[in-house]
This record gives sequence, C-alpha cells and structure tokens, in this order.
Amino acid sequence: MVLSSVTRCCPTLQCVPVISRNLAVPRPNVLLFKSARRRETTQLNIRSLGSLSSTPVLLASSSLSSPSSSSKLVSKATGSLRGGKLVCLLRVSPRRPSPTPSRRGIHTQVGVMAKSKFEYVKQFETDDPCLQNCWIVVRIDGKAFHKFTDVHHYMKPNDERGLGLMTRAAQTVMADFSEVVLAYGQSDEFSFVFHKNCKLYNRRASKIMTNVVSLFASSFTLYWPRYFNTQELQYPPAFDARVVLYPSDDNLRDYLSWRQADCHINNLYNTCFWKLVQEKGLTPAQSQERLKGTLSSDKNELLYSQFNINYNNLPELYRKGTVLIRPRDAEAQSERETNNYRGYSASKKSERKPGSVVLHSDIIGKKFWEEHPYILNPKLYGS
Repeated sequence: MVLSSVTRCCPTLQCVPVISRNLAVPRPNVLLFKSARRRETTQLNIRSLGSLSSTPVLLASSSLSSPSSSSKLVSKATGSLRGGKLVCLLRVSPRRPSPTPSRRGIHTQVGVMAKSKFEYVKQFETDDPCLQNCWIVVRIDGKAFHKFTDVHHYMKPNDERGLGLMTRAAQTVMADFSEVVLAYGQSDEFSFVFHKNCKLYNRRASKIMTNVVSLFASSFTLYWPRYFNTQELQYPPAFDARVVLYPSDDNLRDYLSWRQADCHINNLYNTCFWKLVQEKGLTPAQSQERLKGTLSSDKNELLYSQFNINYNNLPELYRKGTVLIRPRDAEAQSERETNNYRGYSASKKSERKPGSVVLHSDIIGKKFWEEHPYILNPKLYGS
C-alpha cells in the first residue's frame, strides 16, 4: 500500500508526505499526516536501515496531537522502498504504549491487507527495470540443439521444417506482444525487438524475457506436429533467453546486422561441411579439417568447383534468415490483433493466423530501412 492509501487504514487522516532528507542517508526523516476533519497533525520519524533499493524502513510510533479526547496512537508502522516509492503499512489503535517490533523486522497486521506473518519475504524480491529510451531486445536460443536435431532427424545442412516451425513460434510471440516491432531469426535462435517506449510489465527485464521465451517454447511444441507430422517429439525442447538494451537506432541496426552476418557465415560453412560429408564421403572430422583456415572466398570456390553450386543462388531463407515485421499500418494492426487474440476462447486461439509479414531480406544495407521507416519511428508507438 503506497502512502496515498493510508486513509484506508485511518479515514480521518489525509496523507501529506513531506520527506526532509534523502532516505538513503541513515538520518531521521519526517512524514506529516494531516487530519481531514480536525486540525490534527502527527509526524513519523523514519530510520533508514540500509541502501535505497528494496530497503526496509521503520516508522517510529508517534501520537496524534489533538484537543479531542479521542486522540489515537499510531501503534505500529513499517515500510519499505520499492521502485523509488515508500511503501508503508500503519496500524491505528487507542492510545497505549507502542509494542515491540517483530523479530522478523517489518511484519504488521492491517486488517485484510496483510495475508500472513510470512509476507515479509517479499522484500527479498528485486526489480530489474530496463533503462528508459532504449530498444529492448530479447534473444532466445535453442538449448543443446545439436543433439535435438540429431535425435529428431533434421535434414542437413538446413531443414525447412525446423526453420518454418521456428518462424511459426516467433509469429505467435509477435501476435501476443504488440510492443514487438521486428523479429529476426536464423538457425535455432530468434531476436525480438521491443520499441523504445515500451511499458510492458513496467519494463521489468525478467518479466519480459520469461514471458517471451516460455510462449516461444510452448508454441514450438504446440505446432510441432504441423511441421514434423511423421516425426514424434522425443523430448521437450528448451530455450535460453537474454535481454539486451540498445540506446540508439544505429546500435540496434548493428546488432541485427551482426546476427544476419552470423547467419551467412554459419550457413556457408555448414553447406560446405555437409556437402563434403554427404557427397564426397568424408567423415565429420575430415570435413572439419578440410575447411580449417579457409576464407569465405575459398568456400565459395569449393562449392562452385567441386559441387557446381553458386552460393548466391541458394534460397535466401538459408543465406539471410527470417525477418518478421508488421504490416505498414503497424500500430492499428498490431493493436487490433492483440485485442482479438486475447479475446478469443481457448478453442479459437490456435485457429488464428498471425498478422506479421515474413521476409528474407538484407537488413545490413540501407534499402530495407528506407522501405520500412516506420519500424524505427518512436512517434508511432506513443510515449
């Protein structure tokens, strides 16, 4: 309960907090509470018991100064600092000596507000808000997918079924989170870009990350039979995730360029590697040794001279990965999709088609961003 809610505990009090010093300084601080009915005031001395973040704060008892005989005593008051706000609980009772604080530190009982004496453990939770005015990128990556693809007989070097399933799971995430303006995926990873002004879950990194990765993993499992209809899922797949913040548009574009360059490097190597194994009869160890120390030009030459393959003619899906963006009227479209999706019954959710555009484009150069300028436009997504 925040300070402004103190009146719920004592309706005659109008909360007017005046903090005289920074709460991080272990010196007395003062809060004033004025009566809404009489000219009654009381001040509560605050002692800081530690640092500013999630710090327990003890509010000492103090009586109300009033000519009325019905003066009351704030018999116990406790609080804590969370997200820069003082959170307090008060107990108002007839005038009598203040009880000794609980050994557990901040336990109080305020009618129905306190559920149990164990509620104090909530103070050990920490907030992890993302820095304001930064692009939030959540990147998910398959856990031990080398083993997973072997067990489930993925085709090498690229399996369109697996790549399609990854894209389908990413579309589900994008449909559920309208704050995602772009997603990029290749191999067993996907990156989701949340716009700078995103307020989702108060920008808590752990909350955003866990919701994205859990929805992606469950969608991957849900849609598995549609892409691997003859291959039963042998064990649950797992994905790890991380949150990275990028303060500028250039930083974000460089990040996405890095992931697409990684797609090209890995695909060129894997194409050569598996051609040597599958068509030249080399063992994996021999193929690895053959490619050791080679440059991109060497690998291109190997593919052309020995397998008559022009790397640039391979599908863009393999060479450039998958880009998911919203339609050009992204703001209205994403809001409409999200509302419809969350309003559907459970039986209809699986029938809904994701409203994102699938591209296999070059995002390293300027052309893509010139054709889709709304992606980086902060005014589109509000403040």
